[in-house]
Amino acid sequence: MFENLSDRLERSFKLLKGEGKITEINVAETLKDVRKALLDADVNYKVAKTFTDTVKEKALGQNVLTAVKPNQLMVKIVHDELAELMGGETAELDLKGKPAVILMSGLQGSGKTTFSGKLAKMLKEKKGRHPLLVADDIYRPAAIDQLKVLGEQIGVPVYAEESNKNPVEIAQNAIRHAKQNGFDIVIIDTAGRLAVDEQMMNEIAAIQSAVRPDEVLFVVDSMTGQDAVNTAKEFNDRLNFTGVVLTKLDGDTRGGAALSIRTVVNKPIKFVGTGEKMDAIDPFHPNRMADRILGMGDIVSLVEKAQEQFDEEEAKRLQKKIAKNQFDFNDFLSQIHQIKKMGNLKDLASMIPGVGKAIKDLDIDDDAFKSIEAIIYSMTPAERGNPALLSSSRRTRVAKGSGTSVTEVNKLLKQFEETRKMMKMMTASKMMGKGFRKK
Repeated sequence: MFENLSDRLERSFKLLKGEGKITEINVAETLKDVRKALLDADVNYKVAKTFTDTVKEKALGQNVLTAVKPNQLMVKIVHDELAELMGGETAELDLKGKPAVILMSGLQGSGKTTFSGKLAKMLKEKKGRHPLLVADDIYRPAAIDQLKVLGEQIGVPVYAEESNKNPVEIAQNAIRHAKQNGFDIVIIDTAGRLAVDEQMMNEIAAIQSAVRPDEVLFVVDSMTGQDAVNTAKEFNDRLNFTGVVLTKLDGDTRGGAALSIRTVVNKPIKFVGTGEKMDAIDPFHPNRMADRILGMGDIVSLVEKAQEQFDEEEAKRLQKKIAKNQFDFNDFLSQIHQIKKMGNLKDLASMIPGVGKAIKDLDIDDDAFKSIEAIIYSMTPAERGNPALLSSSRRTRVAKGSGTSVTEVNKLLKQFEETRKMMKMMTASKMMGKGFRKK
């Protein structure tokens, strides 16, 4: 995500390295490069020009402090303006309705149905809400079945009327059903088309008028670049939607949609989709996204993802086992599963400041833990609980059972022992610290 843009911007700032102060000449040269980088990233031309004009105005009005170099100051100004360009503040959902109604809109293939499922799962698990998904796409083959499969996968009921071909009626009946059955959020998945057409716009406008939703979210495939921005404008002119959802931000996207759409339609980006998994949904934080575009990482989001998977009781249990040197392969496996739940490994690593650039050319597979898991699963319950039992013959058996080599098994066992020692030392150090404080 944004890798090319990040590289181009970094090269632009290097033009100011070694300069003693910011002048109109060196700023103009830097910003010419910045504007070209934005245009290459498929940012709207007017947006790119306004952006660089604003940065230039702010840069020339700044006195460079002795402790701050011109290129550092320029990075700070560009960072702040990028965050402002994408909305400035994080935009929350308006869920005051009883039930709150969220209407999904967008073209076919933008990811509306999948995102509807992701949003329902997030609201259920993180907000403690009781969502109802509504299958209101009466045209696309298997659209209703797809939503039902997703609903079953995440444990959220789906309202559907297979024989009814009136989407307005279906939406109204669904809300009535929600009120009668205690659902406090209704997410309506509407039909899309391959292109914007009058029938599609009239239909979704009629649904909007009939159900008066609290939120109308426009879902757009960020990989379509400027086409996404143009489509957003057409939808907004008819629906006056309340927010944008950018899907497929984990793909080979140049970032133009994320950087242009807020300015063109004057509506906030509320969520981004970053993968196929049902957990791959993030609230959109303009400031954090600006950090990532400029290669500064996003440690806050990384910590939040870790906290979501953090089980306090499990952590206490684990700490006791580590202190007694009883940490085993069952615990090791449990930690791997928690890391995997956090999302795409390369995406997670790129959130660490300074790491994104270092790993951009590396192929970090989400199946990186596969061979480790295979080795652990090939052990007997007794061996997992007591790794000391793994004699030479047992290691040979484990290697055959996991489709790996004895060398790989030995390597894992060595890494496991080193991890166990390090964890024990860290726990002991923490306990000593507590002891000293008590005194």
